[in-house]
Amino acid sequence: MHLKTISLLNYKNFEDASFDFDDKINCFVGKNGMGKTNVLDAVYHLAYGRSYFNPMAMQNIRHGQEFFVIEGDFEKDERSELIVCSLKKGQKKILKRNGKIYEKFSDHIGFIPLVIISPTDRDLIVEGSEVRRSFIDSVISQLDATYLQNLIQYQKILTQRNALLKYFAANRTFEADTLVIYDEQLDVLAQPIFEKRREFLEQFVPIFNEYHQAITDSAENVQIVYQSHLAQNNMLALLNDHVQRDRALQYTSVGVHKDDLSFEIDAHPIKKFGSQGQQKSFLIALKLAQFEFVKKQSGQKPILLFDDIFDKLDETRVGKIVEMVNNDAFGQLFISDTHPERTEAIVKQTHQSYKIFNL
Repeated sequence: MHLKTISLLNYKNFEDASFDFDDKINCFVGKNGMGKTNVLDAVYHLAYGRSYFNPMAMQNIRHGQEFFVIEGDFEKDERSELIVCSLKKGQKKILKRNGKIYEKFSDHIGFIPLVIISPTDRDLIVEGSEVRRSFIDSVISQLDATYLQNLIQYQKILTQRNALLKYFAANRTFEADTLVIYDEQLDVLAQPIFEKRREFLEQFVPIFNEYHQAITDSAENVQIVYQSHLAQNNMLALLNDHVQRDRALQYTSVGVHKDDLSFEIDAHPIKKFGSQGQQKSFLIALKLAQFEFVKKQSGQKPILLFDDIFDKLDETRVGKIVEMVNNDAFGQLFISDTHPERTEAIVKQTHQSYKIFNL
């Protein structure tokens, strides 16, 4: 699996640009604001149908323009796959594969396996549980279409249940029989979501530990702990036990939509007790474990995007990552960096073919 070419039209700061890529390593170097990260985000867009950095789709259109188009020519299983993502103001975003429009973007998830490592990943540590749930869900969804559909359906029913709770409060009424209809539907979906997340983490955490030990020379003791209401009870019982609280809050306070991961160092939250370097090592190991997990499950080496990750990493940790590239653990790499000399010195150590794009 690799991306051969990409074309950008009115995407972020690019008016009209095309790039032909090396099968192995591609580096974008230059000063801040030149669009290095934007190229990586365009590649991400083709894999997921959305931006990694900007959830407001319209803001990805170049200033003063009416639309954007991203076109990528991939090679997968010795076949050429043309993926096009486009958006015009006032219209829905369009995602196409070989000229055929996807009716649902979820049908495309997993077709282009891809992992990104970025400074914004720090949100996984410092932000709320929603960011960490999204991480779990994005990894599993690349490999399990049923899981993704369960998630979509669960969220739809949850939204309806919350709307009903608000209706009850606004009209000073309550209909237990109506509420239980939603409770039963959530119960059917919640258990398989919980079981899949638990199963995933049982496989994922050992891979994470291996990468973390490799990056840090086993100098740090870290843990990932899965926290879920469903570890104590089934969804239906939880909803029943918390019905009065939900009525008061006007939203559903328990369920798999409240699941979280506790990231720890020496049994303490890494958010509070981890240094900047320790947090960065944790996050890189997390994303490399995602890469390895997807590779094992799909049989494909995902495309790997390194966005400015060499900043704030000491030479030893950078050397460990280079060593992994030397071992041919990775497929196609995309790297962005503000220091051209540093980037070239790093990629030369890999003894792999590469291209450097100065922006």
